[in-house]
Amino acid sequence: MTRMRASVSAFAHPRRGLVAAALAVLALTGCGSEVRGGGQRTEPDVRAGSTTSAARPTPEQAAFAAMLDRFAQPCPSPGGAAPGSAGEKRTGPEPVQSLAPGETPPAEPIEPGPLTGPAAELNTRDWCTSAHHEQRVIEALQSVPEPTPAKVRATLNSLGYIDEHIHGLQQYGKATRFYLDLRESGGRLCVAGLAAGEVTDANACVAAAEGPFTVTTEERL
Repeated sequence: MTRMRASVSAFAHPRRGLVAAALAVLALTGCGSEVRGGGQRTEPDVRAGSTTSAARPTPEQAAFAAMLDRFAQPCPSPGGAAPGSAGEKRTGPEPVQSLAPGETPPAEPIEPGPLTGPAAELNTRDWCTSAHHEQRVIEALQSVPEPTPAKVRATLNSLGYIDEHIHGLQQYGKATRFYLDLRESGGRLCVAGLAAGEVTDANACVAAAEGPFTVTTEERL
C-alpha cells in the first residue's frame, strides 16, 4: 500500500492559506464595487455619513429660530390649550346689536359667539405670537413700491424670515401674495400676507401640524 505524502509547508502554516484566500475574495469584491456595467468606475456614496452635519442648523436657521423665540417670549408657554379645551375659554368679540325704533334692549347681556377660523384652531401662544409677526410684516411691506415676488422675498429676508419658510409667492396684478411658515414647539401658526403698498395686509392662518407646509385654515385677505 503506497502512502500519499504532502509537503510539510502545506500543514506547517494553515493560517497562511486562509489569509491568502481571504485576500483573494476581498480583491474580487473590491473590483466588483468599483467597476460596473461596461467598466465604468462609480464614485463611492459619501452622503451616508453626513447626517450629523446636515442636521446642524445654519447661521440663518439659528437666527430665524432665535427670532421666533424672541417674539413668543411675551406670550403663554408652549402647549397652551386650544380655544374651547379644558383650562381655557376664548370667545369672539361681543356682537353689536342694532335696535329698531321703539324696540326694547334685552335685559340680559348678549353672550359673545364662538370663535371661527384660525382663532378657533390656534393655541393661545400662536394666536398671541401672530400679532407681532403681522405688524412688522405689514409695516415693512407698506413701504415697498410695486411689490413683486422678488421684492417681497428680499423684504421678508431683511426681517429675518428665511427662504425655506417663505411659501406661495405669487403676483396678482400689482400685489403679491405669500405665506410664512412659523410653526414651532408643536404649534401650527402661519401668516398669510398680501403685499399691496399702503393696503398691505397679513393675517394668521393654520398650517398642517406635521410634514411639508400646507395651509389648512385661512381667513381670506
